[in-house]
Amino acid sequence: MDGSFSVTDVEVNGVKLHVEQKGTGRPVVLIHGWPLSAAAWAPQVDALAEAGFRVVAYDRRGFGRSGKPFDGYDYDTLADDLAGLMEAMELEDVTLVGFSMGGGEVARYVGSEGNARLHSIVFASAVPPYLMRTEDNPNGPLSEEEAQGMERDLREDRDAFFADFARKFYTAGEDLAVPEAELETAVELSRQSDRKAALDCMEAFGTTDFRADLQNVRVPTLVLHGDADGIVPLEGSGARTHRAIAGSRLHVIEGAPHGCNVSHAEEFNAVLTDFLSR
Repeated sequence: MDGSFSVTDVEVNGVKLHVEQKGTGRPVVLIHGWPLSAAAWAPQVDALAEAGFRVVAYDRRGFGRSGKPFDGYDYDTLADDLAGLMEAMELEDVTLVGFSMGGGEVARYVGSEGNARLHSIVFASAVPPYLMRTEDNPNGPLSEEEAQGMERDLREDRDAFFADFARKFYTAGEDLAVPEAELETAVELSRQSDRKAALDCMEAFGTTDFRADLQNVRVPTLVLHGDADGIVPLEGSGARTHRAIAGSRLHVIEGAPHGCNVSHAEEFNAVLTDFLSR
């Protein structure tokens, strides 16, 4: 490929995945958060391509412009989609960058497929090791009651839920960390999600335990997280993932909300490109 921006559909496990690419060099696969699409990586694509990498960003099944099958929204299937995409595109020496829910695909991929195709991995505002608070996971930041409330609100009024979620996504403390236009963009991307896919994936990222998967990591790892993340709090997620992976690097973006790749794009991109260049 010549490095210019390109769009294609790649069929994986019977589902057409929408794939965007730009740049040449070692591949970096970007896995978006819930309930967005590859378009949410807009602040990163040019920066990474200009830094000398082949950027591959895809829409998860059920989201954005990808196919929307009835089922397959558990992390075993989603990680298998990732593995199938990498195989179909013949990607080797890859860095996987998983944002929020996408960090679950990264963890489960390593847990099921191993490290052979990987150069390194990145968890950005990511849900591992295990969000749900349980008896054997007392530090999980998500309570059963909160999860049930989110599901109820999403079922009752999708548009209202997405509008509220987008604001929380980009709020640090009491302050909105992005222009209002970014909220509108996030809501529009969210509306592209399939109704069942959004609900099933909400359950998946809230209830999946990735602790065993993280034990399988054998490649350099970066954990990027904002210290004002109100969706996936640092102490209950990124900080624990960092402690679980020996030799991993933790970079905390001061004052950054969950959507730190947008609100603090300059710092996010600088830290990410530095890590990728190692």
